[in-house]
Amino acid sequence: MVVGDLALELETVVIGSGPGGYVAAIRAAQLGQKVAIIEKDEIGGVCLNVGCIPSKALINAGHRYQESMNSQTFGITAENVAIDFEKTQAWKDNAVVNKLTSGIAMLLKKNKVQIIKGTAFFNDTHQLRVVNGEEAQSYTFKNAIIATGSRPIEIKGFKFGKRIIDSTGGLNLKEIPKKLVVIGGGYIGSELAGVYANLGSEITILEGAPSILPQFDKDMIKLVTNEFEKKNVKIVNNAMAKEAKETKDGVEVTYEVDGKAETISADYVMVTVGRRPNTDDLGLQVANVETNGRGLITVDKQGRTSQKHIFAIGDVVPGLALAHKASYEAKVAAEALCGEDVEVDYVAIPAVCFTDPELATVGLTEKEAKDQGLSVKVSKFPFGANGRALSLNASEGFVRLVSEKETGLLLGGQVAGVGASDIIAEIGLAVEARMNVEDLSLTIHAHPTLSETVMDASEISIGLPIHI
Repeated sequence: MVVGDLALELETVVIGSGPGGYVAAIRAAQLGQKVAIIEKDEIGGVCLNVGCIPSKALINAGHRYQESMNSQTFGITAENVAIDFEKTQAWKDNAVVNKLTSGIAMLLKKNKVQIIKGTAFFNDTHQLRVVNGEEAQSYTFKNAIIATGSRPIEIKGFKFGKRIIDSTGGLNLKEIPKKLVVIGGGYIGSELAGVYANLGSEITILEGAPSILPQFDKDMIKLVTNEFEKKNVKIVNNAMAKEAKETKDGVEVTYEVDGKAETISADYVMVTVGRRPNTDDLGLQVANVETNGRGLITVDKQGRTSQKHIFAIGDVVPGLALAHKASYEAKVAAEALCGEDVEVDYVAIPAVCFTDPELATVGLTEKEAKDQGLSVKVSKFPFGANGRALSLNASEGFVRLVSEKETGLLLGGQVAGVGASDIIAEIGLAVEARMNVEDLSLTIHAHPTLSETVMDASEISIGLPIHI
């Protein structure tokens, strides 16, 4: 390793190339900065390589498999349906993940962003060192954006190994497990449990809370648990995972419910109990960058840390750990360091879970609005009254709008059902633009589409419903 190397000069450096990092780098470059981005693993970060994108690919594969076997309703019958999971994984890796990550590398190159491979450590407030194998190089910088993301939490008694895996391992299994135990029924756990349930695995979800997906309203969660029941997914709530022991060809998982110990056997156990920010090995103390008790970096509304020339975004700062939140913060931080008068406004951050059916929420829920002392009106329109949903044979679900009672100002909305991840965008735009429910009702929606459910819900809110 080179010691005492001459430091090279950088103007703006971004650490991490995930949905926060690469967006920040491109936006800063667009605004005239000379930018370098440092990445220790693969361009695109966790989301593109081992998170959001590959999981959606496997979710799609699971849906295709289920449709092949269960389309008798449409008069379609298929025999000898089989899945070549090795081919499925190859499609996910090559046609989806690699295509996107190579696209990100191209975009960085197009915007003249220098890519530096290696792990970054701060030496002081204006210098860092990048180590790549046996080589190292120091750099000085004027501005820095920390976008190093997060990693799965490893819990006591569940040391990651061959049969005890995290979400990355779950996405890259070589075979479809006959039995899979999932520790944690949040976004990641519920999505991946759904993947393997659709592919034929026997699934057990161990959730420490009274319900899976506690971030969503109960009537939304019920739709998901109903689907899990149809696929014989066992959900054990209020369960405390104690220990996992690998056996010759599987794993034994011990957990407790109401003080009583239970043991189940499986091919794999996947731990999805949350993620930890990647801030512990950056040298933040040396750079005098302040963090809170959870290792999250303290920032202002522009993403500035305690060092005004160092910014932080995404999973390393407080708030929801969402890729699109990181990308939004990236643009604000990049523009702020270029001198623009901008700051974050979290009034309309959507959150989506790609379960069966999909769940999505944006803005305030009814409870959150009431907790803020607001007088609200709630309108709910069922998918069962929507022609497009019926034609898709996907009539389970609803759209719910939460508005201010006196003014009709849209405060938030939730969608549960087919296409929820796309429908939520219209509600998010309306919340961001401070529109009221009448604005939505007056917007002409194409027919027949799922988006009409938003118009119908708004018409319920103003007291003039047509389709219910």
